[in-house]
Amino acid sequence: MNFISLLNKWYKKNKRPLPWRKTSDPYNIWISEIIFQQTRIEQGTNYYNNFIRKFPNLEKLALSTEDEVLHMWKGLGYYSRAHNLFFTAQHIYKDLEGIFPSTYSEILKLKGIGKYTAAAIASISFNEKIPAIDGNAFRVYSRFFNSEKDISKSSTFNYFFNLMLPLMPDNPGDFNQAIMDLGAIICSPSNPKCIICPIQVDCIAYKLNNQKILPIKSSYKKITELNIHYAYIKCHREILIIKRGYNDIWKGLYEFPKFKDIHEIYKISNTYTTTHKLTHKILHITISEINLESSEFYTIAKALNATILDKKQLKLYAFPKPLDFFLLYN
Repeated sequence: MNFISLLNKWYKKNKRPLPWRKTSDPYNIWISEIIFQQTRIEQGTNYYNNFIRKFPNLEKLALSTEDEVLHMWKGLGYYSRAHNLFFTAQHIYKDLEGIFPSTYSEILKLKGIGKYTAAAIASISFNEKIPAIDGNAFRVYSRFFNSEKDISKSSTFNYFFNLMLPLMPDNPGDFNQAIMDLGAIICSPSNPKCIICPIQVDCIAYKLNNQKILPIKSSYKKITELNIHYAYIKCHREILIIKRGYNDIWKGLYEFPKFKDIHEIYKISNTYTTTHKLTHKILHITISEINLESSEFYTIAKALNATILDKKQLKLYAFPKPLDFFLLYN
């Protein structure tokens, strides 16, 4: 189709100079795609650079510790991504002899990798002709083909995937990245810059003036509200922290003991409250500060199986964002 050659020509002149585009190494492409699943390019580029400096290859990542990985992920949120990165790096290193799978179907079997990420890696690193479809691609394709299909439905993914599969050019990696850049730079959600779009001439939504109402996406999300009460237990410069389990939000991160787990009555010197919004949850967080003498402090540390930490060591541990913010000022 004509739009493919127009898009390729535009991409050669206008592609964003992003650091992971300097290589086709599947490790680098994988790391970049996982970071930017839930993070904007402007925010995440420094995280990518720092992560690659710390873990320059799959072996370094696989032989690190989970705490090291979580620490490098600090501030990015959605920590399940970091857990899955670490798990998958170890799996590839130990079970696949350190060789990254080279096909879409095999990459898709890896933990934490969905259809879009698998297609991005397969096309960019291994030149497999497979369409990579994420939010940007949904928007571009919905407008270009004037599709009113609900992009929140899996059937719509299948529709565009099957539509684009036979159209993929000989440079599938560049094409998929061109679609990403077009969606990010020109075919934006609310104010698309149609006047300078390289594929405007063939865009059906533009011809029908439908570009601002597409794509169609049902938006209902059930929001759950939770109350969390922490005990910020101190003895001079030492505090108590506990590593979270792996069955809910913030898995594997560090936090303060829960107030409900303290069975003695202690004087509360200060109380802090905050609200933290997640994708489907609103957390109402209370932090009660308790200052103890040494004997009581070490007794409760043992009872709670808590880690005793000097405040200067805090930067070495990964905490949920609201606790990070609290510690910044306390």
